[in-house]
Amino acid sequence: MPDTRIDGHDPYVRVRGAREHNLAGVDVDVPRDAIAVFTGVSGSGKSSLAFGTIYAEAQRRYFESVAPYARRLIHQVGAPKVGEITGLPPAVSLEQRRSSPNTRSSVGTVTTLSNSLRMLFSRAGTYPAGAARLDSDSFSPNTAVGACPECHGLGLVHETGEELLVPDPELSIREGAIAAWPGAWQGKNLRDVLDALGHDVDRPWRELDAKDREWILFTDEQPVVTVHPVRDAGRIQRPYQGTYMSARRYVMHTFSDSKSATLRAKAERFLTSAPCPVCEGSRLRPEALAVTFAGRTIAELAALPLTALAGLLTEHDGSETARFLTEDLVARIGTVTELGLGYLSLDRTTPSLSSGELQRLRLATQLRSGLFGVVYVLDEPSAGLHPADTEALLVVLDRLKAAGNTVFVVEHHLDVIRHADWIVDVGPRAGVHGGRVLHSGPPGDLAGVEESATRRFLFDRAPAPARTVRRPTGWLRTGPVSRHNLKAVDAAFPTGVLTAVTGVSGSGKSTLVGTLGEELEGVERLVTVDQRPIGRTPRSNLATYTGLFDVVRKLFTATEEARERGYKAGRFSFNVPGGRCETCQGEGFVSVELLFLPSTYTPCPDCRGARYNPETLEVRLRGLTIAEVLDLTVESAAGFFADTPAAARSLRTLLDVGLGYLRLGQPATELSGGEAQRIKLAAELQRLRRGHTLYVLDEPTTGLHPADVEVLMRQLHGLVDAGHSVVVVEHDMDVVATADWVLDLGPGGGEEGGRIVAEGPPHAVAAAPESRTARYLAARLGG
Repeated sequence: MPDTRIDGHDPYVRVRGAREHNLAGVDVDVPRDAIAVFTGVSGSGKSSLAFGTIYAEAQRRYFESVAPYARRLIHQVGAPKVGEITGLPPAVSLEQRRSSPNTRSSVGTVTTLSNSLRMLFSRAGTYPAGAARLDSDSFSPNTAVGACPECHGLGLVHETGEELLVPDPELSIREGAIAAWPGAWQGKNLRDVLDALGHDVDRPWRELDAKDREWILFTDEQPVVTVHPVRDAGRIQRPYQGTYMSARRYVMHTFSDSKSATLRAKAERFLTSAPCPVCEGSRLRPEALAVTFAGRTIAELAALPLTALAGLLTEHDGSETARFLTEDLVARIGTVTELGLGYLSLDRTTPSLSSGELQRLRLATQLRSGLFGVVYVLDEPSAGLHPADTEALLVVLDRLKAAGNTVFVVEHHLDVIRHADWIVDVGPRAGVHGGRVLHSGPPGDLAGVEESATRRFLFDRAPAPARTVRRPTGWLRTGPVSRHNLKAVDAAFPTGVLTAVTGVSGSGKSTLVGTLGEELEGVERLVTVDQRPIGRTPRSNLATYTGLFDVVRKLFTATEEARERGYKAGRFSFNVPGGRCETCQGEGFVSVELLFLPSTYTPCPDCRGARYNPETLEVRLRGLTIAEVLDLTVESAAGFFADTPAAARSLRTLLDVGLGYLRLGQPATELSGGEAQRIKLAAELQRLRRGHTLYVLDEPTTGLHPADVEVLMRQLHGLVDAGHSVVVVEHDMDVVATADWVLDLGPGGGEEGGRIVAEGPPHAVAAAPESRTARYLAARLGG
C-alpha cells in the first residue's frame, strides 16, 4: 500500500500486528471516507479485525480522555492485542445484538422520536378549558407523573383465577392440586405451612369449603407459623418458622420480580392479560389523554404506522411552535421510513422486533445525529432484510459516507459487497486456518485472489441449477391466525419437503411460522433451531453443550491411572471443586482490578490457564491431559477419538456443519450467532432420530458466508431426504431457489402485509405478479 498522504494527513487507518482471537499478526491499511466491507467465511477473523481490534482501540482511546473517576463507572473492554493503529478517528459501533426483553422499550424510545412527540403535545397540544399545561414527562408512560396508576404504565393488567391455578380439582393439596406453586422444597414448605394452619391438605380440592379455597389461593395475608416437618426416617426433624404465600401472590411476585426467564414463563401460564380498565391500554394518566393534537391523543398517534403519522403531521396547519416541532418530527421519521421501517408504530415494543429491525432503527438515529469524521463500524446491516429493503440500505450507507464519515461493514450480502469502495477479505478458512488478510483493495481486484472463498460467489455466479422439487407427503394447516399484522390468515405447510417462508421485513413471516406447534395434527416432534447463545458464561462451551464432555470425562475416568487413584467423572470437570484449580476456580484466568483502568485478565499463576490442579493433569489419555484434549480443534479431535463411537458421531456432525475449526473448550461467549445455531443443529443431527420431525429455522443464514450457506443447506436437505420436514424463514435467494415450496407474505410490511400473496414451487412464486420477492427469485433462478 503506497503511503499516500494528503496535506500531511494520512488518509488510511493503518493496523499493524493485530493478534486478537485467531488473527495472525495482521497488517492492513483501510482508506477513510469510504465504504469498506470486511468479508470472509464465518470464523475467519473479520469481526475480530473490525470490532475486536479497530473499534475496540477507538473505544479505548476515547475512555482514556474520560476523567479517571468517571472511568471506573464504565464497563471497559480493555486494550486489543495489536501492535499499533494509526489514522483512527472516533468510532461508533452498531452491532447485531438483541436488547434485553423490556416492554417499556419501544420504537419511539430507541429512535428518541417519542421525546419529540411528547414535546409537541406539551407545547402545542389542545388542552381542555382551565387545564394546567403539562410538561413533556407527563406524556410518558415510563415516568411516575405520566404512567397510569392502575397498570403502572404497562397498558395491561394481569390476573388469575381458580381454574388456572387449580386445573385438576380432584387432586388434594398434598397431591399437587395447586399447579401454580413451585416444585421441590418450596412447594412442600407451602403445603406444610397450610397443614400447620389447620387446613386439610389431603381432601380433594373440590371438597374444601369455598371460603377456604378463596383464602388459600387469593389472600394477601402472610401468616407465620411453626412447622413440624415430616421427614424421611433417620433424618433430623427440626421445627422452623414458615411463612405462607397465596398462590396468586406467588405467581404475581414471580412474574414481576424473577430474574429467571424460565420461572417467569411458568408463572405466565397461570395469568390472563387484559387491557387496563382505567387507561384502556393507553398506559397514560387521564390528564395526559385529555390533551389532543390534530384531534387525536398521544396514544392514538403513537399507535399509527410511521408513514401515516408523518402524513397526518404534514397536513396539520397550526401555530409557529406547532409547525417548527412537526417539521422536525417529520424529518426524523423520514430517516426511519427511508430504511424501510415505515410500517412500524412508535408504541411497538422492542422485544417484538427482529435484530435487523433494531439495528436499522439505531442506524436511523445516527443518520440524524449529523456527525462527520467518524468511523461507523456496522455488523451485518443487511441481516433480516429482504433484497428490496437492501437497496434502501445502500442509499443510507452512501449518505453516511457523503456526510464525511467512514463506513466499515462486516457483511456477507453480495449486493452490499459489490457496492463497497474497498474490500478487506479475511481467510482463507475459519479458526486456525484463517486469520490472514488475503486482499485489501478495490472489489474488482479480488477476482485474481485464488485463495479467497468470497471470490467465487462474487465473480463466478451461475444461475441456480435446475432441480426436481420433492412432492409433499402431507400438510400442516394453521389458522385462522390474527396476531400482529396477520388478519385471519389460513396457511398450509407441506410435510416431507423444504419450505421457505419469504416476504419483505415486517410482512408477518416469523409470526406465521410461530403458529407451528406440537399440538398441530401431523407434528410428531418439533425442533426450533435459533441463533440464541448456547450459554452466557465462559463455563459453557462446545464440548459441554453437545454432551461430548461427558464422553471425554468417562474416557479419562476409565484410564488405569484414574482407576488406581479412585477418580470419578466429576474429577475431570472444571465446574466443580475437586479436580479443578481452586486459585481460578476452573476459569483458567484471574481478573486483576486496576481501578480506573480496565480490569485485565491474566492466565492463572498456578494452572497457567489449564483450569485443573496438578494431580488431575497427571492423568493422561493416549498421552494428552484433559486440558490438552479441550484445546483440540474439532478437526484434530475427530482423528483422536476415531475409535470412540459416541465421541466420533458428535464430532462428525460438527464437521458436517462446517465447524471443524472450533476448539472443544471454546467458550460460548466467543461464538457468533451463526456458529451457535450450527452447534444446535449438529447436536440435533447426532441424535438417533425416530419418526417424523419438523425443523423450524428463523433466518438460519444470518451471519453466514455464502460458502457456509452451501454447507448448511446440504445438512437441511439431508434432513428432508431422511423423511423429515424443514421450514425456514429466509431472505437469501440462494436458499429460496433450492426450496421445494415457497410461502410468500406481503405484499408490503405492517398494515400493507400480513397475507399470503403467493405459494408454490420456486418457479411458480418467481412468476407471481403481486409478489415483491418474485423479481429477485426469478433473477436467481436465471429466469
